[in-house]
Amino acid sequence: MTTPTTGTAGDPPAYGPADGGAPSPDRPAAVRRLLSGFGLIGPRHGRHVLPADQVDTLSLPIGDDGVIAGVDAGGRPAVLGLNRPTPYDVVLIGGLWTAQVLALRAAATGARVAVETGRPQSWLQMVHAMGGGQNGLAVHDVGRVPPQGASAGTPVLVVRDCGMRPPRGRVVSGPWQSVLTLLPYLSPVAPGLLRRARLAGIQRVSPDEATELGRTMGLSPAEVESLPTLADGVTLWCADGDRQYVTTRPTDAETGLLGTPRRMD
Repeated sequence: MTTPTTGTAGDPPAYGPADGGAPSPDRPAAVRRLLSGFGLIGPRHGRHVLPADQVDTLSLPIGDDGVIAGVDAGGRPAVLGLNRPTPYDVVLIGGLWTAQVLALRAAATGARVAVETGRPQSWLQMVHAMGGGQNGLAVHDVGRVPPQGASAGTPVLVVRDCGMRPPRGRVVSGPWQSVLTLLPYLSPVAPGLLRRARLAGIQRVSPDEATELGRTMGLSPAEVESLPTLADGVTLWCADGDRQYVTTRPTDAETGLLGTPRRMD
């Protein structure tokens, strides 16, 4: 092991060359740096400095990463943060089209999507378009979803498309594994699912269903009145007292694969 020699003030320590000879202190600093294995000195750039009186003007995007569900009333992207280190349950009372768009977009963010469904034929076109289940989306029969092994590097979204009365799932939400349960209409099991969910989405429903949802979820009279009139592709997303109407606008590729927005399947 060679011993560092001392160069001029401010220079890094220079180590002897492989033949055991000591580098001459008379050599230029750049040459001594090369001999010591540190490489060439890179370009010099000015430092990025923010005056103290401008710190309050600095803003950073926080919490805007996830799946783009659509746009809000102001035309801004509405993002669902589905990939989380804590369990996250989502209930969507709506159409298959919206659930499939969310599944496609989740897969596009790098998440693996496991679909538990009693109508696999409705998902086959998506599976084929994504490479036969090898590129992030796989379809399983009801009750047959295997453990997914979710992690921060490979988050998972489980989509439960199991009809009006979905059975208790074998695979539940957990760290980096969210579960989205699709209900075509308000069913007797919906209130319990909604109470346990961290996020709920409601598409067009009947006036009676809207009234029941208003009581279950504490919706305002205006929100209850709006639910039977929502257009195809519009969802009222509700989480922790926050309410937001979101319009899902498909890309050309999504339209070619899934068709135009629709509430009924």
